[in-house]
Amino acid sequence: MIAYVESNFILELAYAQEEHTACDHILALSEQGSFVLAVPGFCLGEPYESWVRRSKDRQALHDRFAREMRELSRSQSYSTIGRESQKISRILIQSGNEEKTRLDGTIMRMIDIASIIPLDRETMRSAIHLQVERSLSPQDAIVYASVLTHMESKLGEEKCFLTKNARDFANPDIIQDLIARNCKLLVHFDHGLTYVQNQIRR
Repeated sequence: MIAYVESNFILELAYAQEEHTACDHILALSEQGSFVLAVPGFCLGEPYESWVRRSKDRQALHDRFAREMRELSRSQSYSTIGRESQKISRILIQSGNEEKTRLDGTIMRMIDIASIIPLDRETMRSAIHLQVERSLSPQDAIVYASVLTHMESKLGEEKCFLTKNARDFANPDIIQDLIARNCKLLVHFDHGLTYVQNQIRR
């Protein structure tokens, strides 16, 4: 069996979001050789864009917060607030560094065990068409084109596509595309874990 994942699977693990435990179990099962985990190569770089954006937002918040605390501390009523706010300032900076470390670790783990789908010229051409044909953003179209390209050589195998991006991928045309290729779309990682476990037991 093959399970396809994309950028939000990596971010779920790296940021320890709501369904990260399920993602960790899925990854562990793949590490054990129970099934093949496949990821578009594009998706190994895309999460860093999210991290850079979050880091810039957090730095901007830190700077605004520091300015406000300095202004408040000028008032005798809030003269101690500067010391009290230092802990929050440290958390804002430290959290960004910790997220980068976890993101690097998650991607290294993926590289070690996943089948990485290359982005070649034909896949990119397909992605441009899919932006219109399936009403996808450029990034989602690249992900989807990569998955479809890989599936063409795996038509006889059981497959699933795990993503939290239901808004863009859970539409009737895409679902039919996947069904035609013996692939099930699952838009919750918890459901994906259950599906993978059931397929392994068969």
